[in-house]
Amino acid sequence: MAAALYTLCAVAGWFAFGYMMQLQRRRPSPPRRAICVAFGAFAAGVTLAVAPVADLVDQATGLPNLAKVVSHGCALTIAASAQNMLLHLSLPADRASARSRRWIWFTGAAFAVMVALFAHTLGYPEPVRLTVEYATDPVVTAYLLIFMVTGFLAYCVDITRLCWRFARICGRPWLRRGLRVTAVGAGFALLYSANKIGYLLVHRAGSQPAGEEQIAAVLVTISALLMLTGLTMPAWGPLIAVTRRLDDLRAWRRLAPLWRDVVAALPELELDDSLRRPLTALRDSEYALTRRVAEIRDGQLALRPYLDTAVTATAGRLADAAGLTGDDRRATVEAAQLACALRARRAGTPADDPQPADDLHRPTGGYAGEVAWLSRVTDAYAHSPVVTATLSAPVATVGDSQG
Repeated sequence: MAAALYTLCAVAGWFAFGYMMQLQRRRPSPPRRAICVAFGAFAAGVTLAVAPVADLVDQATGLPNLAKVVSHGCALTIAASAQNMLLHLSLPADRASARSRRWIWFTGAAFAVMVALFAHTLGYPEPVRLTVEYATDPVVTAYLLIFMVTGFLAYCVDITRLCWRFARICGRPWLRRGLRVTAVGAGFALLYSANKIGYLLVHRAGSQPAGEEQIAAVLVTISALLMLTGLTMPAWGPLIAVTRRLDDLRAWRRLAPLWRDVVAALPELELDDSLRRPLTALRDSEYALTRRVAEIRDGQLALRPYLDTAVTATAGRLADAAGLTGDDRRATVEAAQLACALRARRAGTPADDPQPADDLHRPTGGYAGEVAWLSRVTDAYAHSPVVTATLSAPVATVGDSQG
């Protein structure tokens, strides 16, 4: 399981690294450069953490644990680069640079000590692994504690603090969301560190509990994917907003045939005629679509005295003859009801037997379900031959269909 999770993280890391490198080449900036370094280090580090890759590196060099040491160095680089990015976002350039340099010197010194401890283990008569299972050895314990305290506790606490603080004052919505997601990811990294330290202490005490590697892999994967998502969110998040706006505009246009006839019959329902213009609707597509949905529904309520059960029966019979079933049948019948009710409203002839209010369809799925349903009804209203046939049915036939 651990190898599969690390492979997933490696693939995501290389993809994110390539994506951010393209952005850096087009619009270079210190924060983006820092995050490119972080993603490159992450992708390389997680790749080296995949067991077959680590074994290949160790065997090729003849140095056991080399892949793990390099992977840990990559982890320290990730933390330093992510914090460098946050410092440049939240502080003036000179102060951010000064603080980043201090953290880089601190990280470099910690990694130098880790390398020295690793070199010391190479002289052991029996090879050891730099994992908690070998924490009874004081050198391995020191190595892991330096890595955990430096790479996770110190950095991730500061990263979480900076993310939440800057998110409160940030004016860019997608950057604010990304910072909060990054903070949650850093929180999972702290859990990873706590898990490692806890197992280390238990092994030092002489116990041999199982499951550390699996728990660590799950926590690293969650942390990595959240931080990758959060740190790239300012770049790709606005694309989602554009896509959603275009989807809203398409739905707004799709509802036009039914809406146009409803507000023509009941002009008092239209609160903002500027939303008739596509460019105006595009500027606030969510509001424009909401208004259009509300005005159609208000029109349906106003037309209730004109919704005739005879029309419902006739439309149902014609829909059955056309082979319609399920929601297609229901939407077509509702469209025929509205078409006939609008005609009756213009003629000033209320229904002899009005449709009961409880018979009106109430779609599920909240607002999105409402939009989808009215779009289906509008398509039938504008294009269904059943609606045309219902409108063409003689009054006597419509009346007779009640019996």
